[in-house]
Amino acid sequence: MSSKLPGRAHIREVGPRDGFQNEPEVISTADKIRLINQLGQTGLDRIEVASFVRPDVIPQLSDAVEVLNGIDIPEHVSLTVLVPNSRGLDNALRVRERFHEVALFVSASETHNKRNVNRFIDESMADNVILAKRIDAEDLKPTAVIATAFGCPFEGKVPMERTLEIAEQFAAAGCREIGFGDTTGMAHPAYVFDIFSAAIERLPGIEVTAHFHNTRGQGLANAYAALQAGCTSFESSFGELGGCPVPAGSTGNIATEDLINMFHEMGVDTGVNLAAVIGAARAAQQVLGRKLTSHCIVAGPVDWSPDPDGPSCH
Repeated sequence: MSSKLPGRAHIREVGPRDGFQNEPEVISTADKIRLINQLGQTGLDRIEVASFVRPDVIPQLSDAVEVLNGIDIPEHVSLTVLVPNSRGLDNALRVRERFHEVALFVSASETHNKRNVNRFIDESMADNVILAKRIDAEDLKPTAVIATAFGCPFEGKVPMERTLEIAEQFAAAGCREIGFGDTTGMAHPAYVFDIFSAAIERLPGIEVTAHFHNTRGQGLANAYAALQAGCTSFESSFGELGGCPVPAGSTGNIATEDLINMFHEMGVDTGVNLAAVIGAARAAQQVLGRKLTSHCIVAGPVDWSPDPDGPSCH
């Protein structure tokens, strides 16, 4: 692996979508708006705010229109919504002026895709090609996420070639950003380095994005491996919120505050105020009524001016 790191990395905050949708209880619209507005003041320049899915499938996000209409975000922040199909895009376009990017998705695992959206991969991709062209015609940015790109709990290791072929299909359809998602936390750093090295080579002109979960505690190590491979675009969730409903047991995304802390310690700028993101995560903790477990919430960022009379640890 290369030891040379880029000077800048970009982060899309996905907690308001990927995080909130996995909470067992519905978060009020007012609380969502307040938390998203707080995230908008941290220096983040991209936030995924909503998903236009059937309310009976994910009731936690049934207020997408109300949230989009209610938030007050600085103009420089690009807002993303996720859509699963043409009906979802139709609903999103009702408030087309309130967001800038639309994310499409498919699983690299046939079994996961079938269980997640009740479609085979080819069926999903045929629809995604049509959707990408519609999104582009609306002067919005079409983006894509490939779930289970590094492994599937039902099928095991997903062949890299299958994942890359799906990515090339998205690129041919007009998607200008393609994310590789470790949906259930099965990636390891060596494979992450290999797949991002290959993706960057095979997808010239495409923004390649890393989306890791911390199910098995390797999320930050995987982000570091992706960075070494040349990836400079990442998705994360404040407070380490999130997970995957298929299957049970998949824990949250890597925490935005932990990712920023690691990058800043290595000299990689993000343009984001770490203390402000930690503040937003602590505000989410109060809304949810439970402790969140990101490292920067628990321990805080590294303090290079420690108290000499503080406790000694070995």
